[in-house]
Amino acid sequence: MESLSSMYILCMFYGYNPKEHTPMHINLSPEMEKYLQSKVNTGYYSNASEVVRDAIRRMRDEDQRLEALKAAVAVGDEQLERGEGVAYTLERLEQITQKALANARKGKKVSSDVTS
Repeated sequence: MESLSSMYILCMFYGYNPKEHTPMHINLSPEMEKYLQSKVNTGYYSNASEVVRDAIRRMRDEDQRLEALKAAVAVGDEQLERGEGVAYTLERLEQITQKALANARKGKKVSSDVTS
C-alpha cells in the first residue's frame, strides 16, 4: 500500500474542474497518516481524499458556528452597553431552569438560540 504521507490528495469540492486545478500534495506526520488510514479502514470513506474533504467541510461548519457565536456575543455586548442586561442570580437561574423543564414536559421545541 502506498504511504499516505506521500499521496496526492485531490481537493474535489463541488465545481471542481481538474483542468483548472492541480492536485495538492499534503505532508502528514506518521500519526496523522495512521489516523487517516484508520478512517478509510472503517469503510465509511472510500479513500483518503474523502476523509480530507469531510474534515474540511466540518472545519467550515465549525467556522460558521463560531462566527455566529461571535455575532451573538457582539449583540449581547451592545445590549449590555445600552443597559438592557438582566443580572443572573440564583433565583433567576432557577426560574429559567423551571421554565425550560416545563416547556420540555409540554414537548415545546427548544429555540435555536439555546441549542446552536
